[in-house]
Amino acid sequence: MQKLSSFCLPVAAVVFSFVSALPFVAAQSHVALQNVNGQFLLTRNGTPYRIKGVGGDQYLADFAKAGGNAIRTWGAEQLEAALDEAQQHGLTVCAGLWLGHQRHGFDYADEAAVRKQLEQTLAEVRKYKDHPALLMWGIGNEMEGKGTDPLVWKAVNEIAREVKRIDPHHPTITVIAELGQDAIKLQNLNRFCPDIDIVGVNSYGGISTLGSRYKASGITKPYVVTEHGPAGPWETAKTSWGAPLELSSTQKGQAFADGYRSAVLEQPELCLGSYAFLWGHKQETTATWFGMLLPDGTRLAAVDAMSEAWTGSAPKNRCPQIASLSVDQTQTLKPGTIIGATISVSDPEADPLTMKWVLRSDSGTIGVGGDAQAAEKTLEDAIQATKDKAVVTVPQGKGGYRLFAYVSDGQGGAAVANVPIYVDGTVMAPSKLSPAKLPFAVYQDDSHQTVFAASGYMGNTTAVSMQLDSSDQPHSGKTCLKVSYDSGADWGGVLWQSPADDWDGTKPGGANLTGATQLEFWVRGANGGEVVNFVFGVLDGTQPYRDTAKGELKDVKLTSDWQKLSFPLKGKDVSRIKTAFGWSLAGQGKPVTFYLDDIRYVGP
Repeated sequence: MQKLSSFCLPVAAVVFSFVSALPFVAAQSHVALQNVNGQFLLTRNGTPYRIKGVGGDQYLADFAKAGGNAIRTWGAEQLEAALDEAQQHGLTVCAGLWLGHQRHGFDYADEAAVRKQLEQTLAEVRKYKDHPALLMWGIGNEMEGKGTDPLVWKAVNEIAREVKRIDPHHPTITVIAELGQDAIKLQNLNRFCPDIDIVGVNSYGGISTLGSRYKASGITKPYVVTEHGPAGPWETAKTSWGAPLELSSTQKGQAFADGYRSAVLEQPELCLGSYAFLWGHKQETTATWFGMLLPDGTRLAAVDAMSEAWTGSAPKNRCPQIASLSVDQTQTLKPGTIIGATISVSDPEADPLTMKWVLRSDSGTIGVGGDAQAAEKTLEDAIQATKDKAVVTVPQGKGGYRLFAYVSDGQGGAAVANVPIYVDGTVMAPSKLSPAKLPFAVYQDDSHQTVFAASGYMGNTTAVSMQLDSSDQPHSGKTCLKVSYDSGADWGGVLWQSPADDWDGTKPGGANLTGATQLEFWVRGANGGEVVNFVFGVLDGTQPYRDTAKGELKDVKLTSDWQKLSFPLKGKDVSRIKTAFGWSLAGQGKPVTFYLDDIRYVGP
C-alpha cells in the first residue's frame, strides 16, 4: 500500500539525551536515507529498515503480531500516546505534522498564518525529536490540492528545512494525493522542495501503475506509498442512481496484495515501503470501505494479505471468503415490498460461520480527501435472516440504502460485503403544523421554546464543544453561545434539529415559520480570520418529514467583532423547518473558537 541488496553498513552511534518534554530518558533513534549502488534505502541505527506499515494507531499489538513494523499519523494531537504505544510494541512512527488545506480555508498567501503554522509544527518537532520510536517527519498530507501553487510548496520546504536543522537524525517526507496530471505534483515538489527527502504518495485505483509513472517523471527522490488499499469510491463504477459499488472484503484483500506487489516489491530501487490504509475503521462513503478491521478489532482479508506480504507466510487461520452477495431487486422498490438476499461464503479452514445482516441508510456522499463523515443510520427490524439468506422489508422513505452482510469464523476473522438498493416510493404526507409566533428564537437569552435541540453533532465530534451560556462579551443580554473545535484537522459541526437526532426525516416535528422573511444571527471569531459555514434546512430530499426550504452561507471569514448575517427567506416555503440552523468548519491547522448569539427567524 522486499527485497534488500546485501551489503555492510556502519553501525550508527546511539545518542542518549534527556528530553524534558517527554516523561522518560529517551534513546534517540538515528534514521538515515542512503543510496547504495542506485538503490535507495533507510537505515535505522545502522540497520537496513523497510517500511511494513499501516495508517492508524488502534490494536497495535495485533498489528505487530501480523508482521508490521511502522505506523503513520496525520497530525500531532495524539502523537505522544502513539509514539509511546508504538515503542511498547517495537514499532516506528512517521509523525504527521498537519498543514492547512486551501479547500478548508487556509491561505498560503497569508504570511502571518504561514508563519504561525511553521512555529506550531517546529514546536512539535522539538518536543518529540528524541523519542526512540520516531522514524521520520510527515510534513503535511494532501495539502497540495492540484499541486500548481508554488506558495504551498515553498511553505512545505521552509518547514522541512527548519525540521532538518532542529533534528538532522530523521528524514522528511511530504504526502501527496496521487501524482497529478502529467506528474505536475512531482515536478513542482522536485523544483520547490529540495529539503524534502522522501515523497509520500497516497494511491488507490492507480496503484498498479504508480511505480512506472513515478519513474517516468524523472524525479530523483525515493518514495513511500503512504496510503493504499481498494479503489476509492470516486474511482469505482456506480449504480444508475449514483451509488458507488464497493468490493467485498475478500476482493479488497486481493487489491491490497496486488497493489503492494506492483508499487513496492517491483520497485525496490525507488520504493522504501508502504503504509496500508486503514488499520482500524471509519465512516467514509460507507461504514466499511477502507477499514482493514471491524470496530471490535476483528480482522478482514486485507490484514491477511498484508501479513503475508510482510512475513512471506499466510496466516495459520485465514478470514472467511465471500464469493457473491445478491439481492432479488435493487431499484424501483416500493415501501413495504419484500425482497430476498443470498450470500455465498466459505472458510479456508472449514470453520463454522455465523452471519449478521444490517440495513443502513446511504446518503450517497462520496468522501473527499478523507474528511470525516457522520455514521449512517441503521434501520432496525427490517430484516429476517437465516445463515445465508435474508428477507428484507423495504423501508419507508424514498432514497438509497445498503444491505450489509457480515460473516465471522469465530477465530478473529471476518468478511463483509454490501449491495446498494434504491427505494422509489411515494412520500408520506405529514400533517400540517400551526404557524409559529414570530420572531422565533433558535438561540437567545430569553428563549424558552424547546422545539429545536443542538443535537446534530457531525464529523470529528470529539473535537466539538459548545457552551450555551458563555458570558464572554455577548452580543446582547447576559450570555452567548461559545463554539470550540479543538483540532487543526478533519471537520466538525452541529445542527439544531427537531426532534433531536432526526437525521433521516422519519419523525414528525419542526416548526411552521410561514411569514418569516429572514433567518438572522450574530457571530464573531475569537481572533478573527476563522472560516465557518452556516446552514439551515439540510433534510432536503424526499423524506416524509423534511425541510421545505434550505440555505447555506459558505466559507464565511469571521472578524473579532460581532457581525450580523442572514438568510433571505422571501419566496421560500418555510411551512416545515426541521433543521433550523447549523454550522460546520474544516480543520484550519489550529483549534478554532467563535461565538454565536441571537439566532432567530424574523418577519417583515
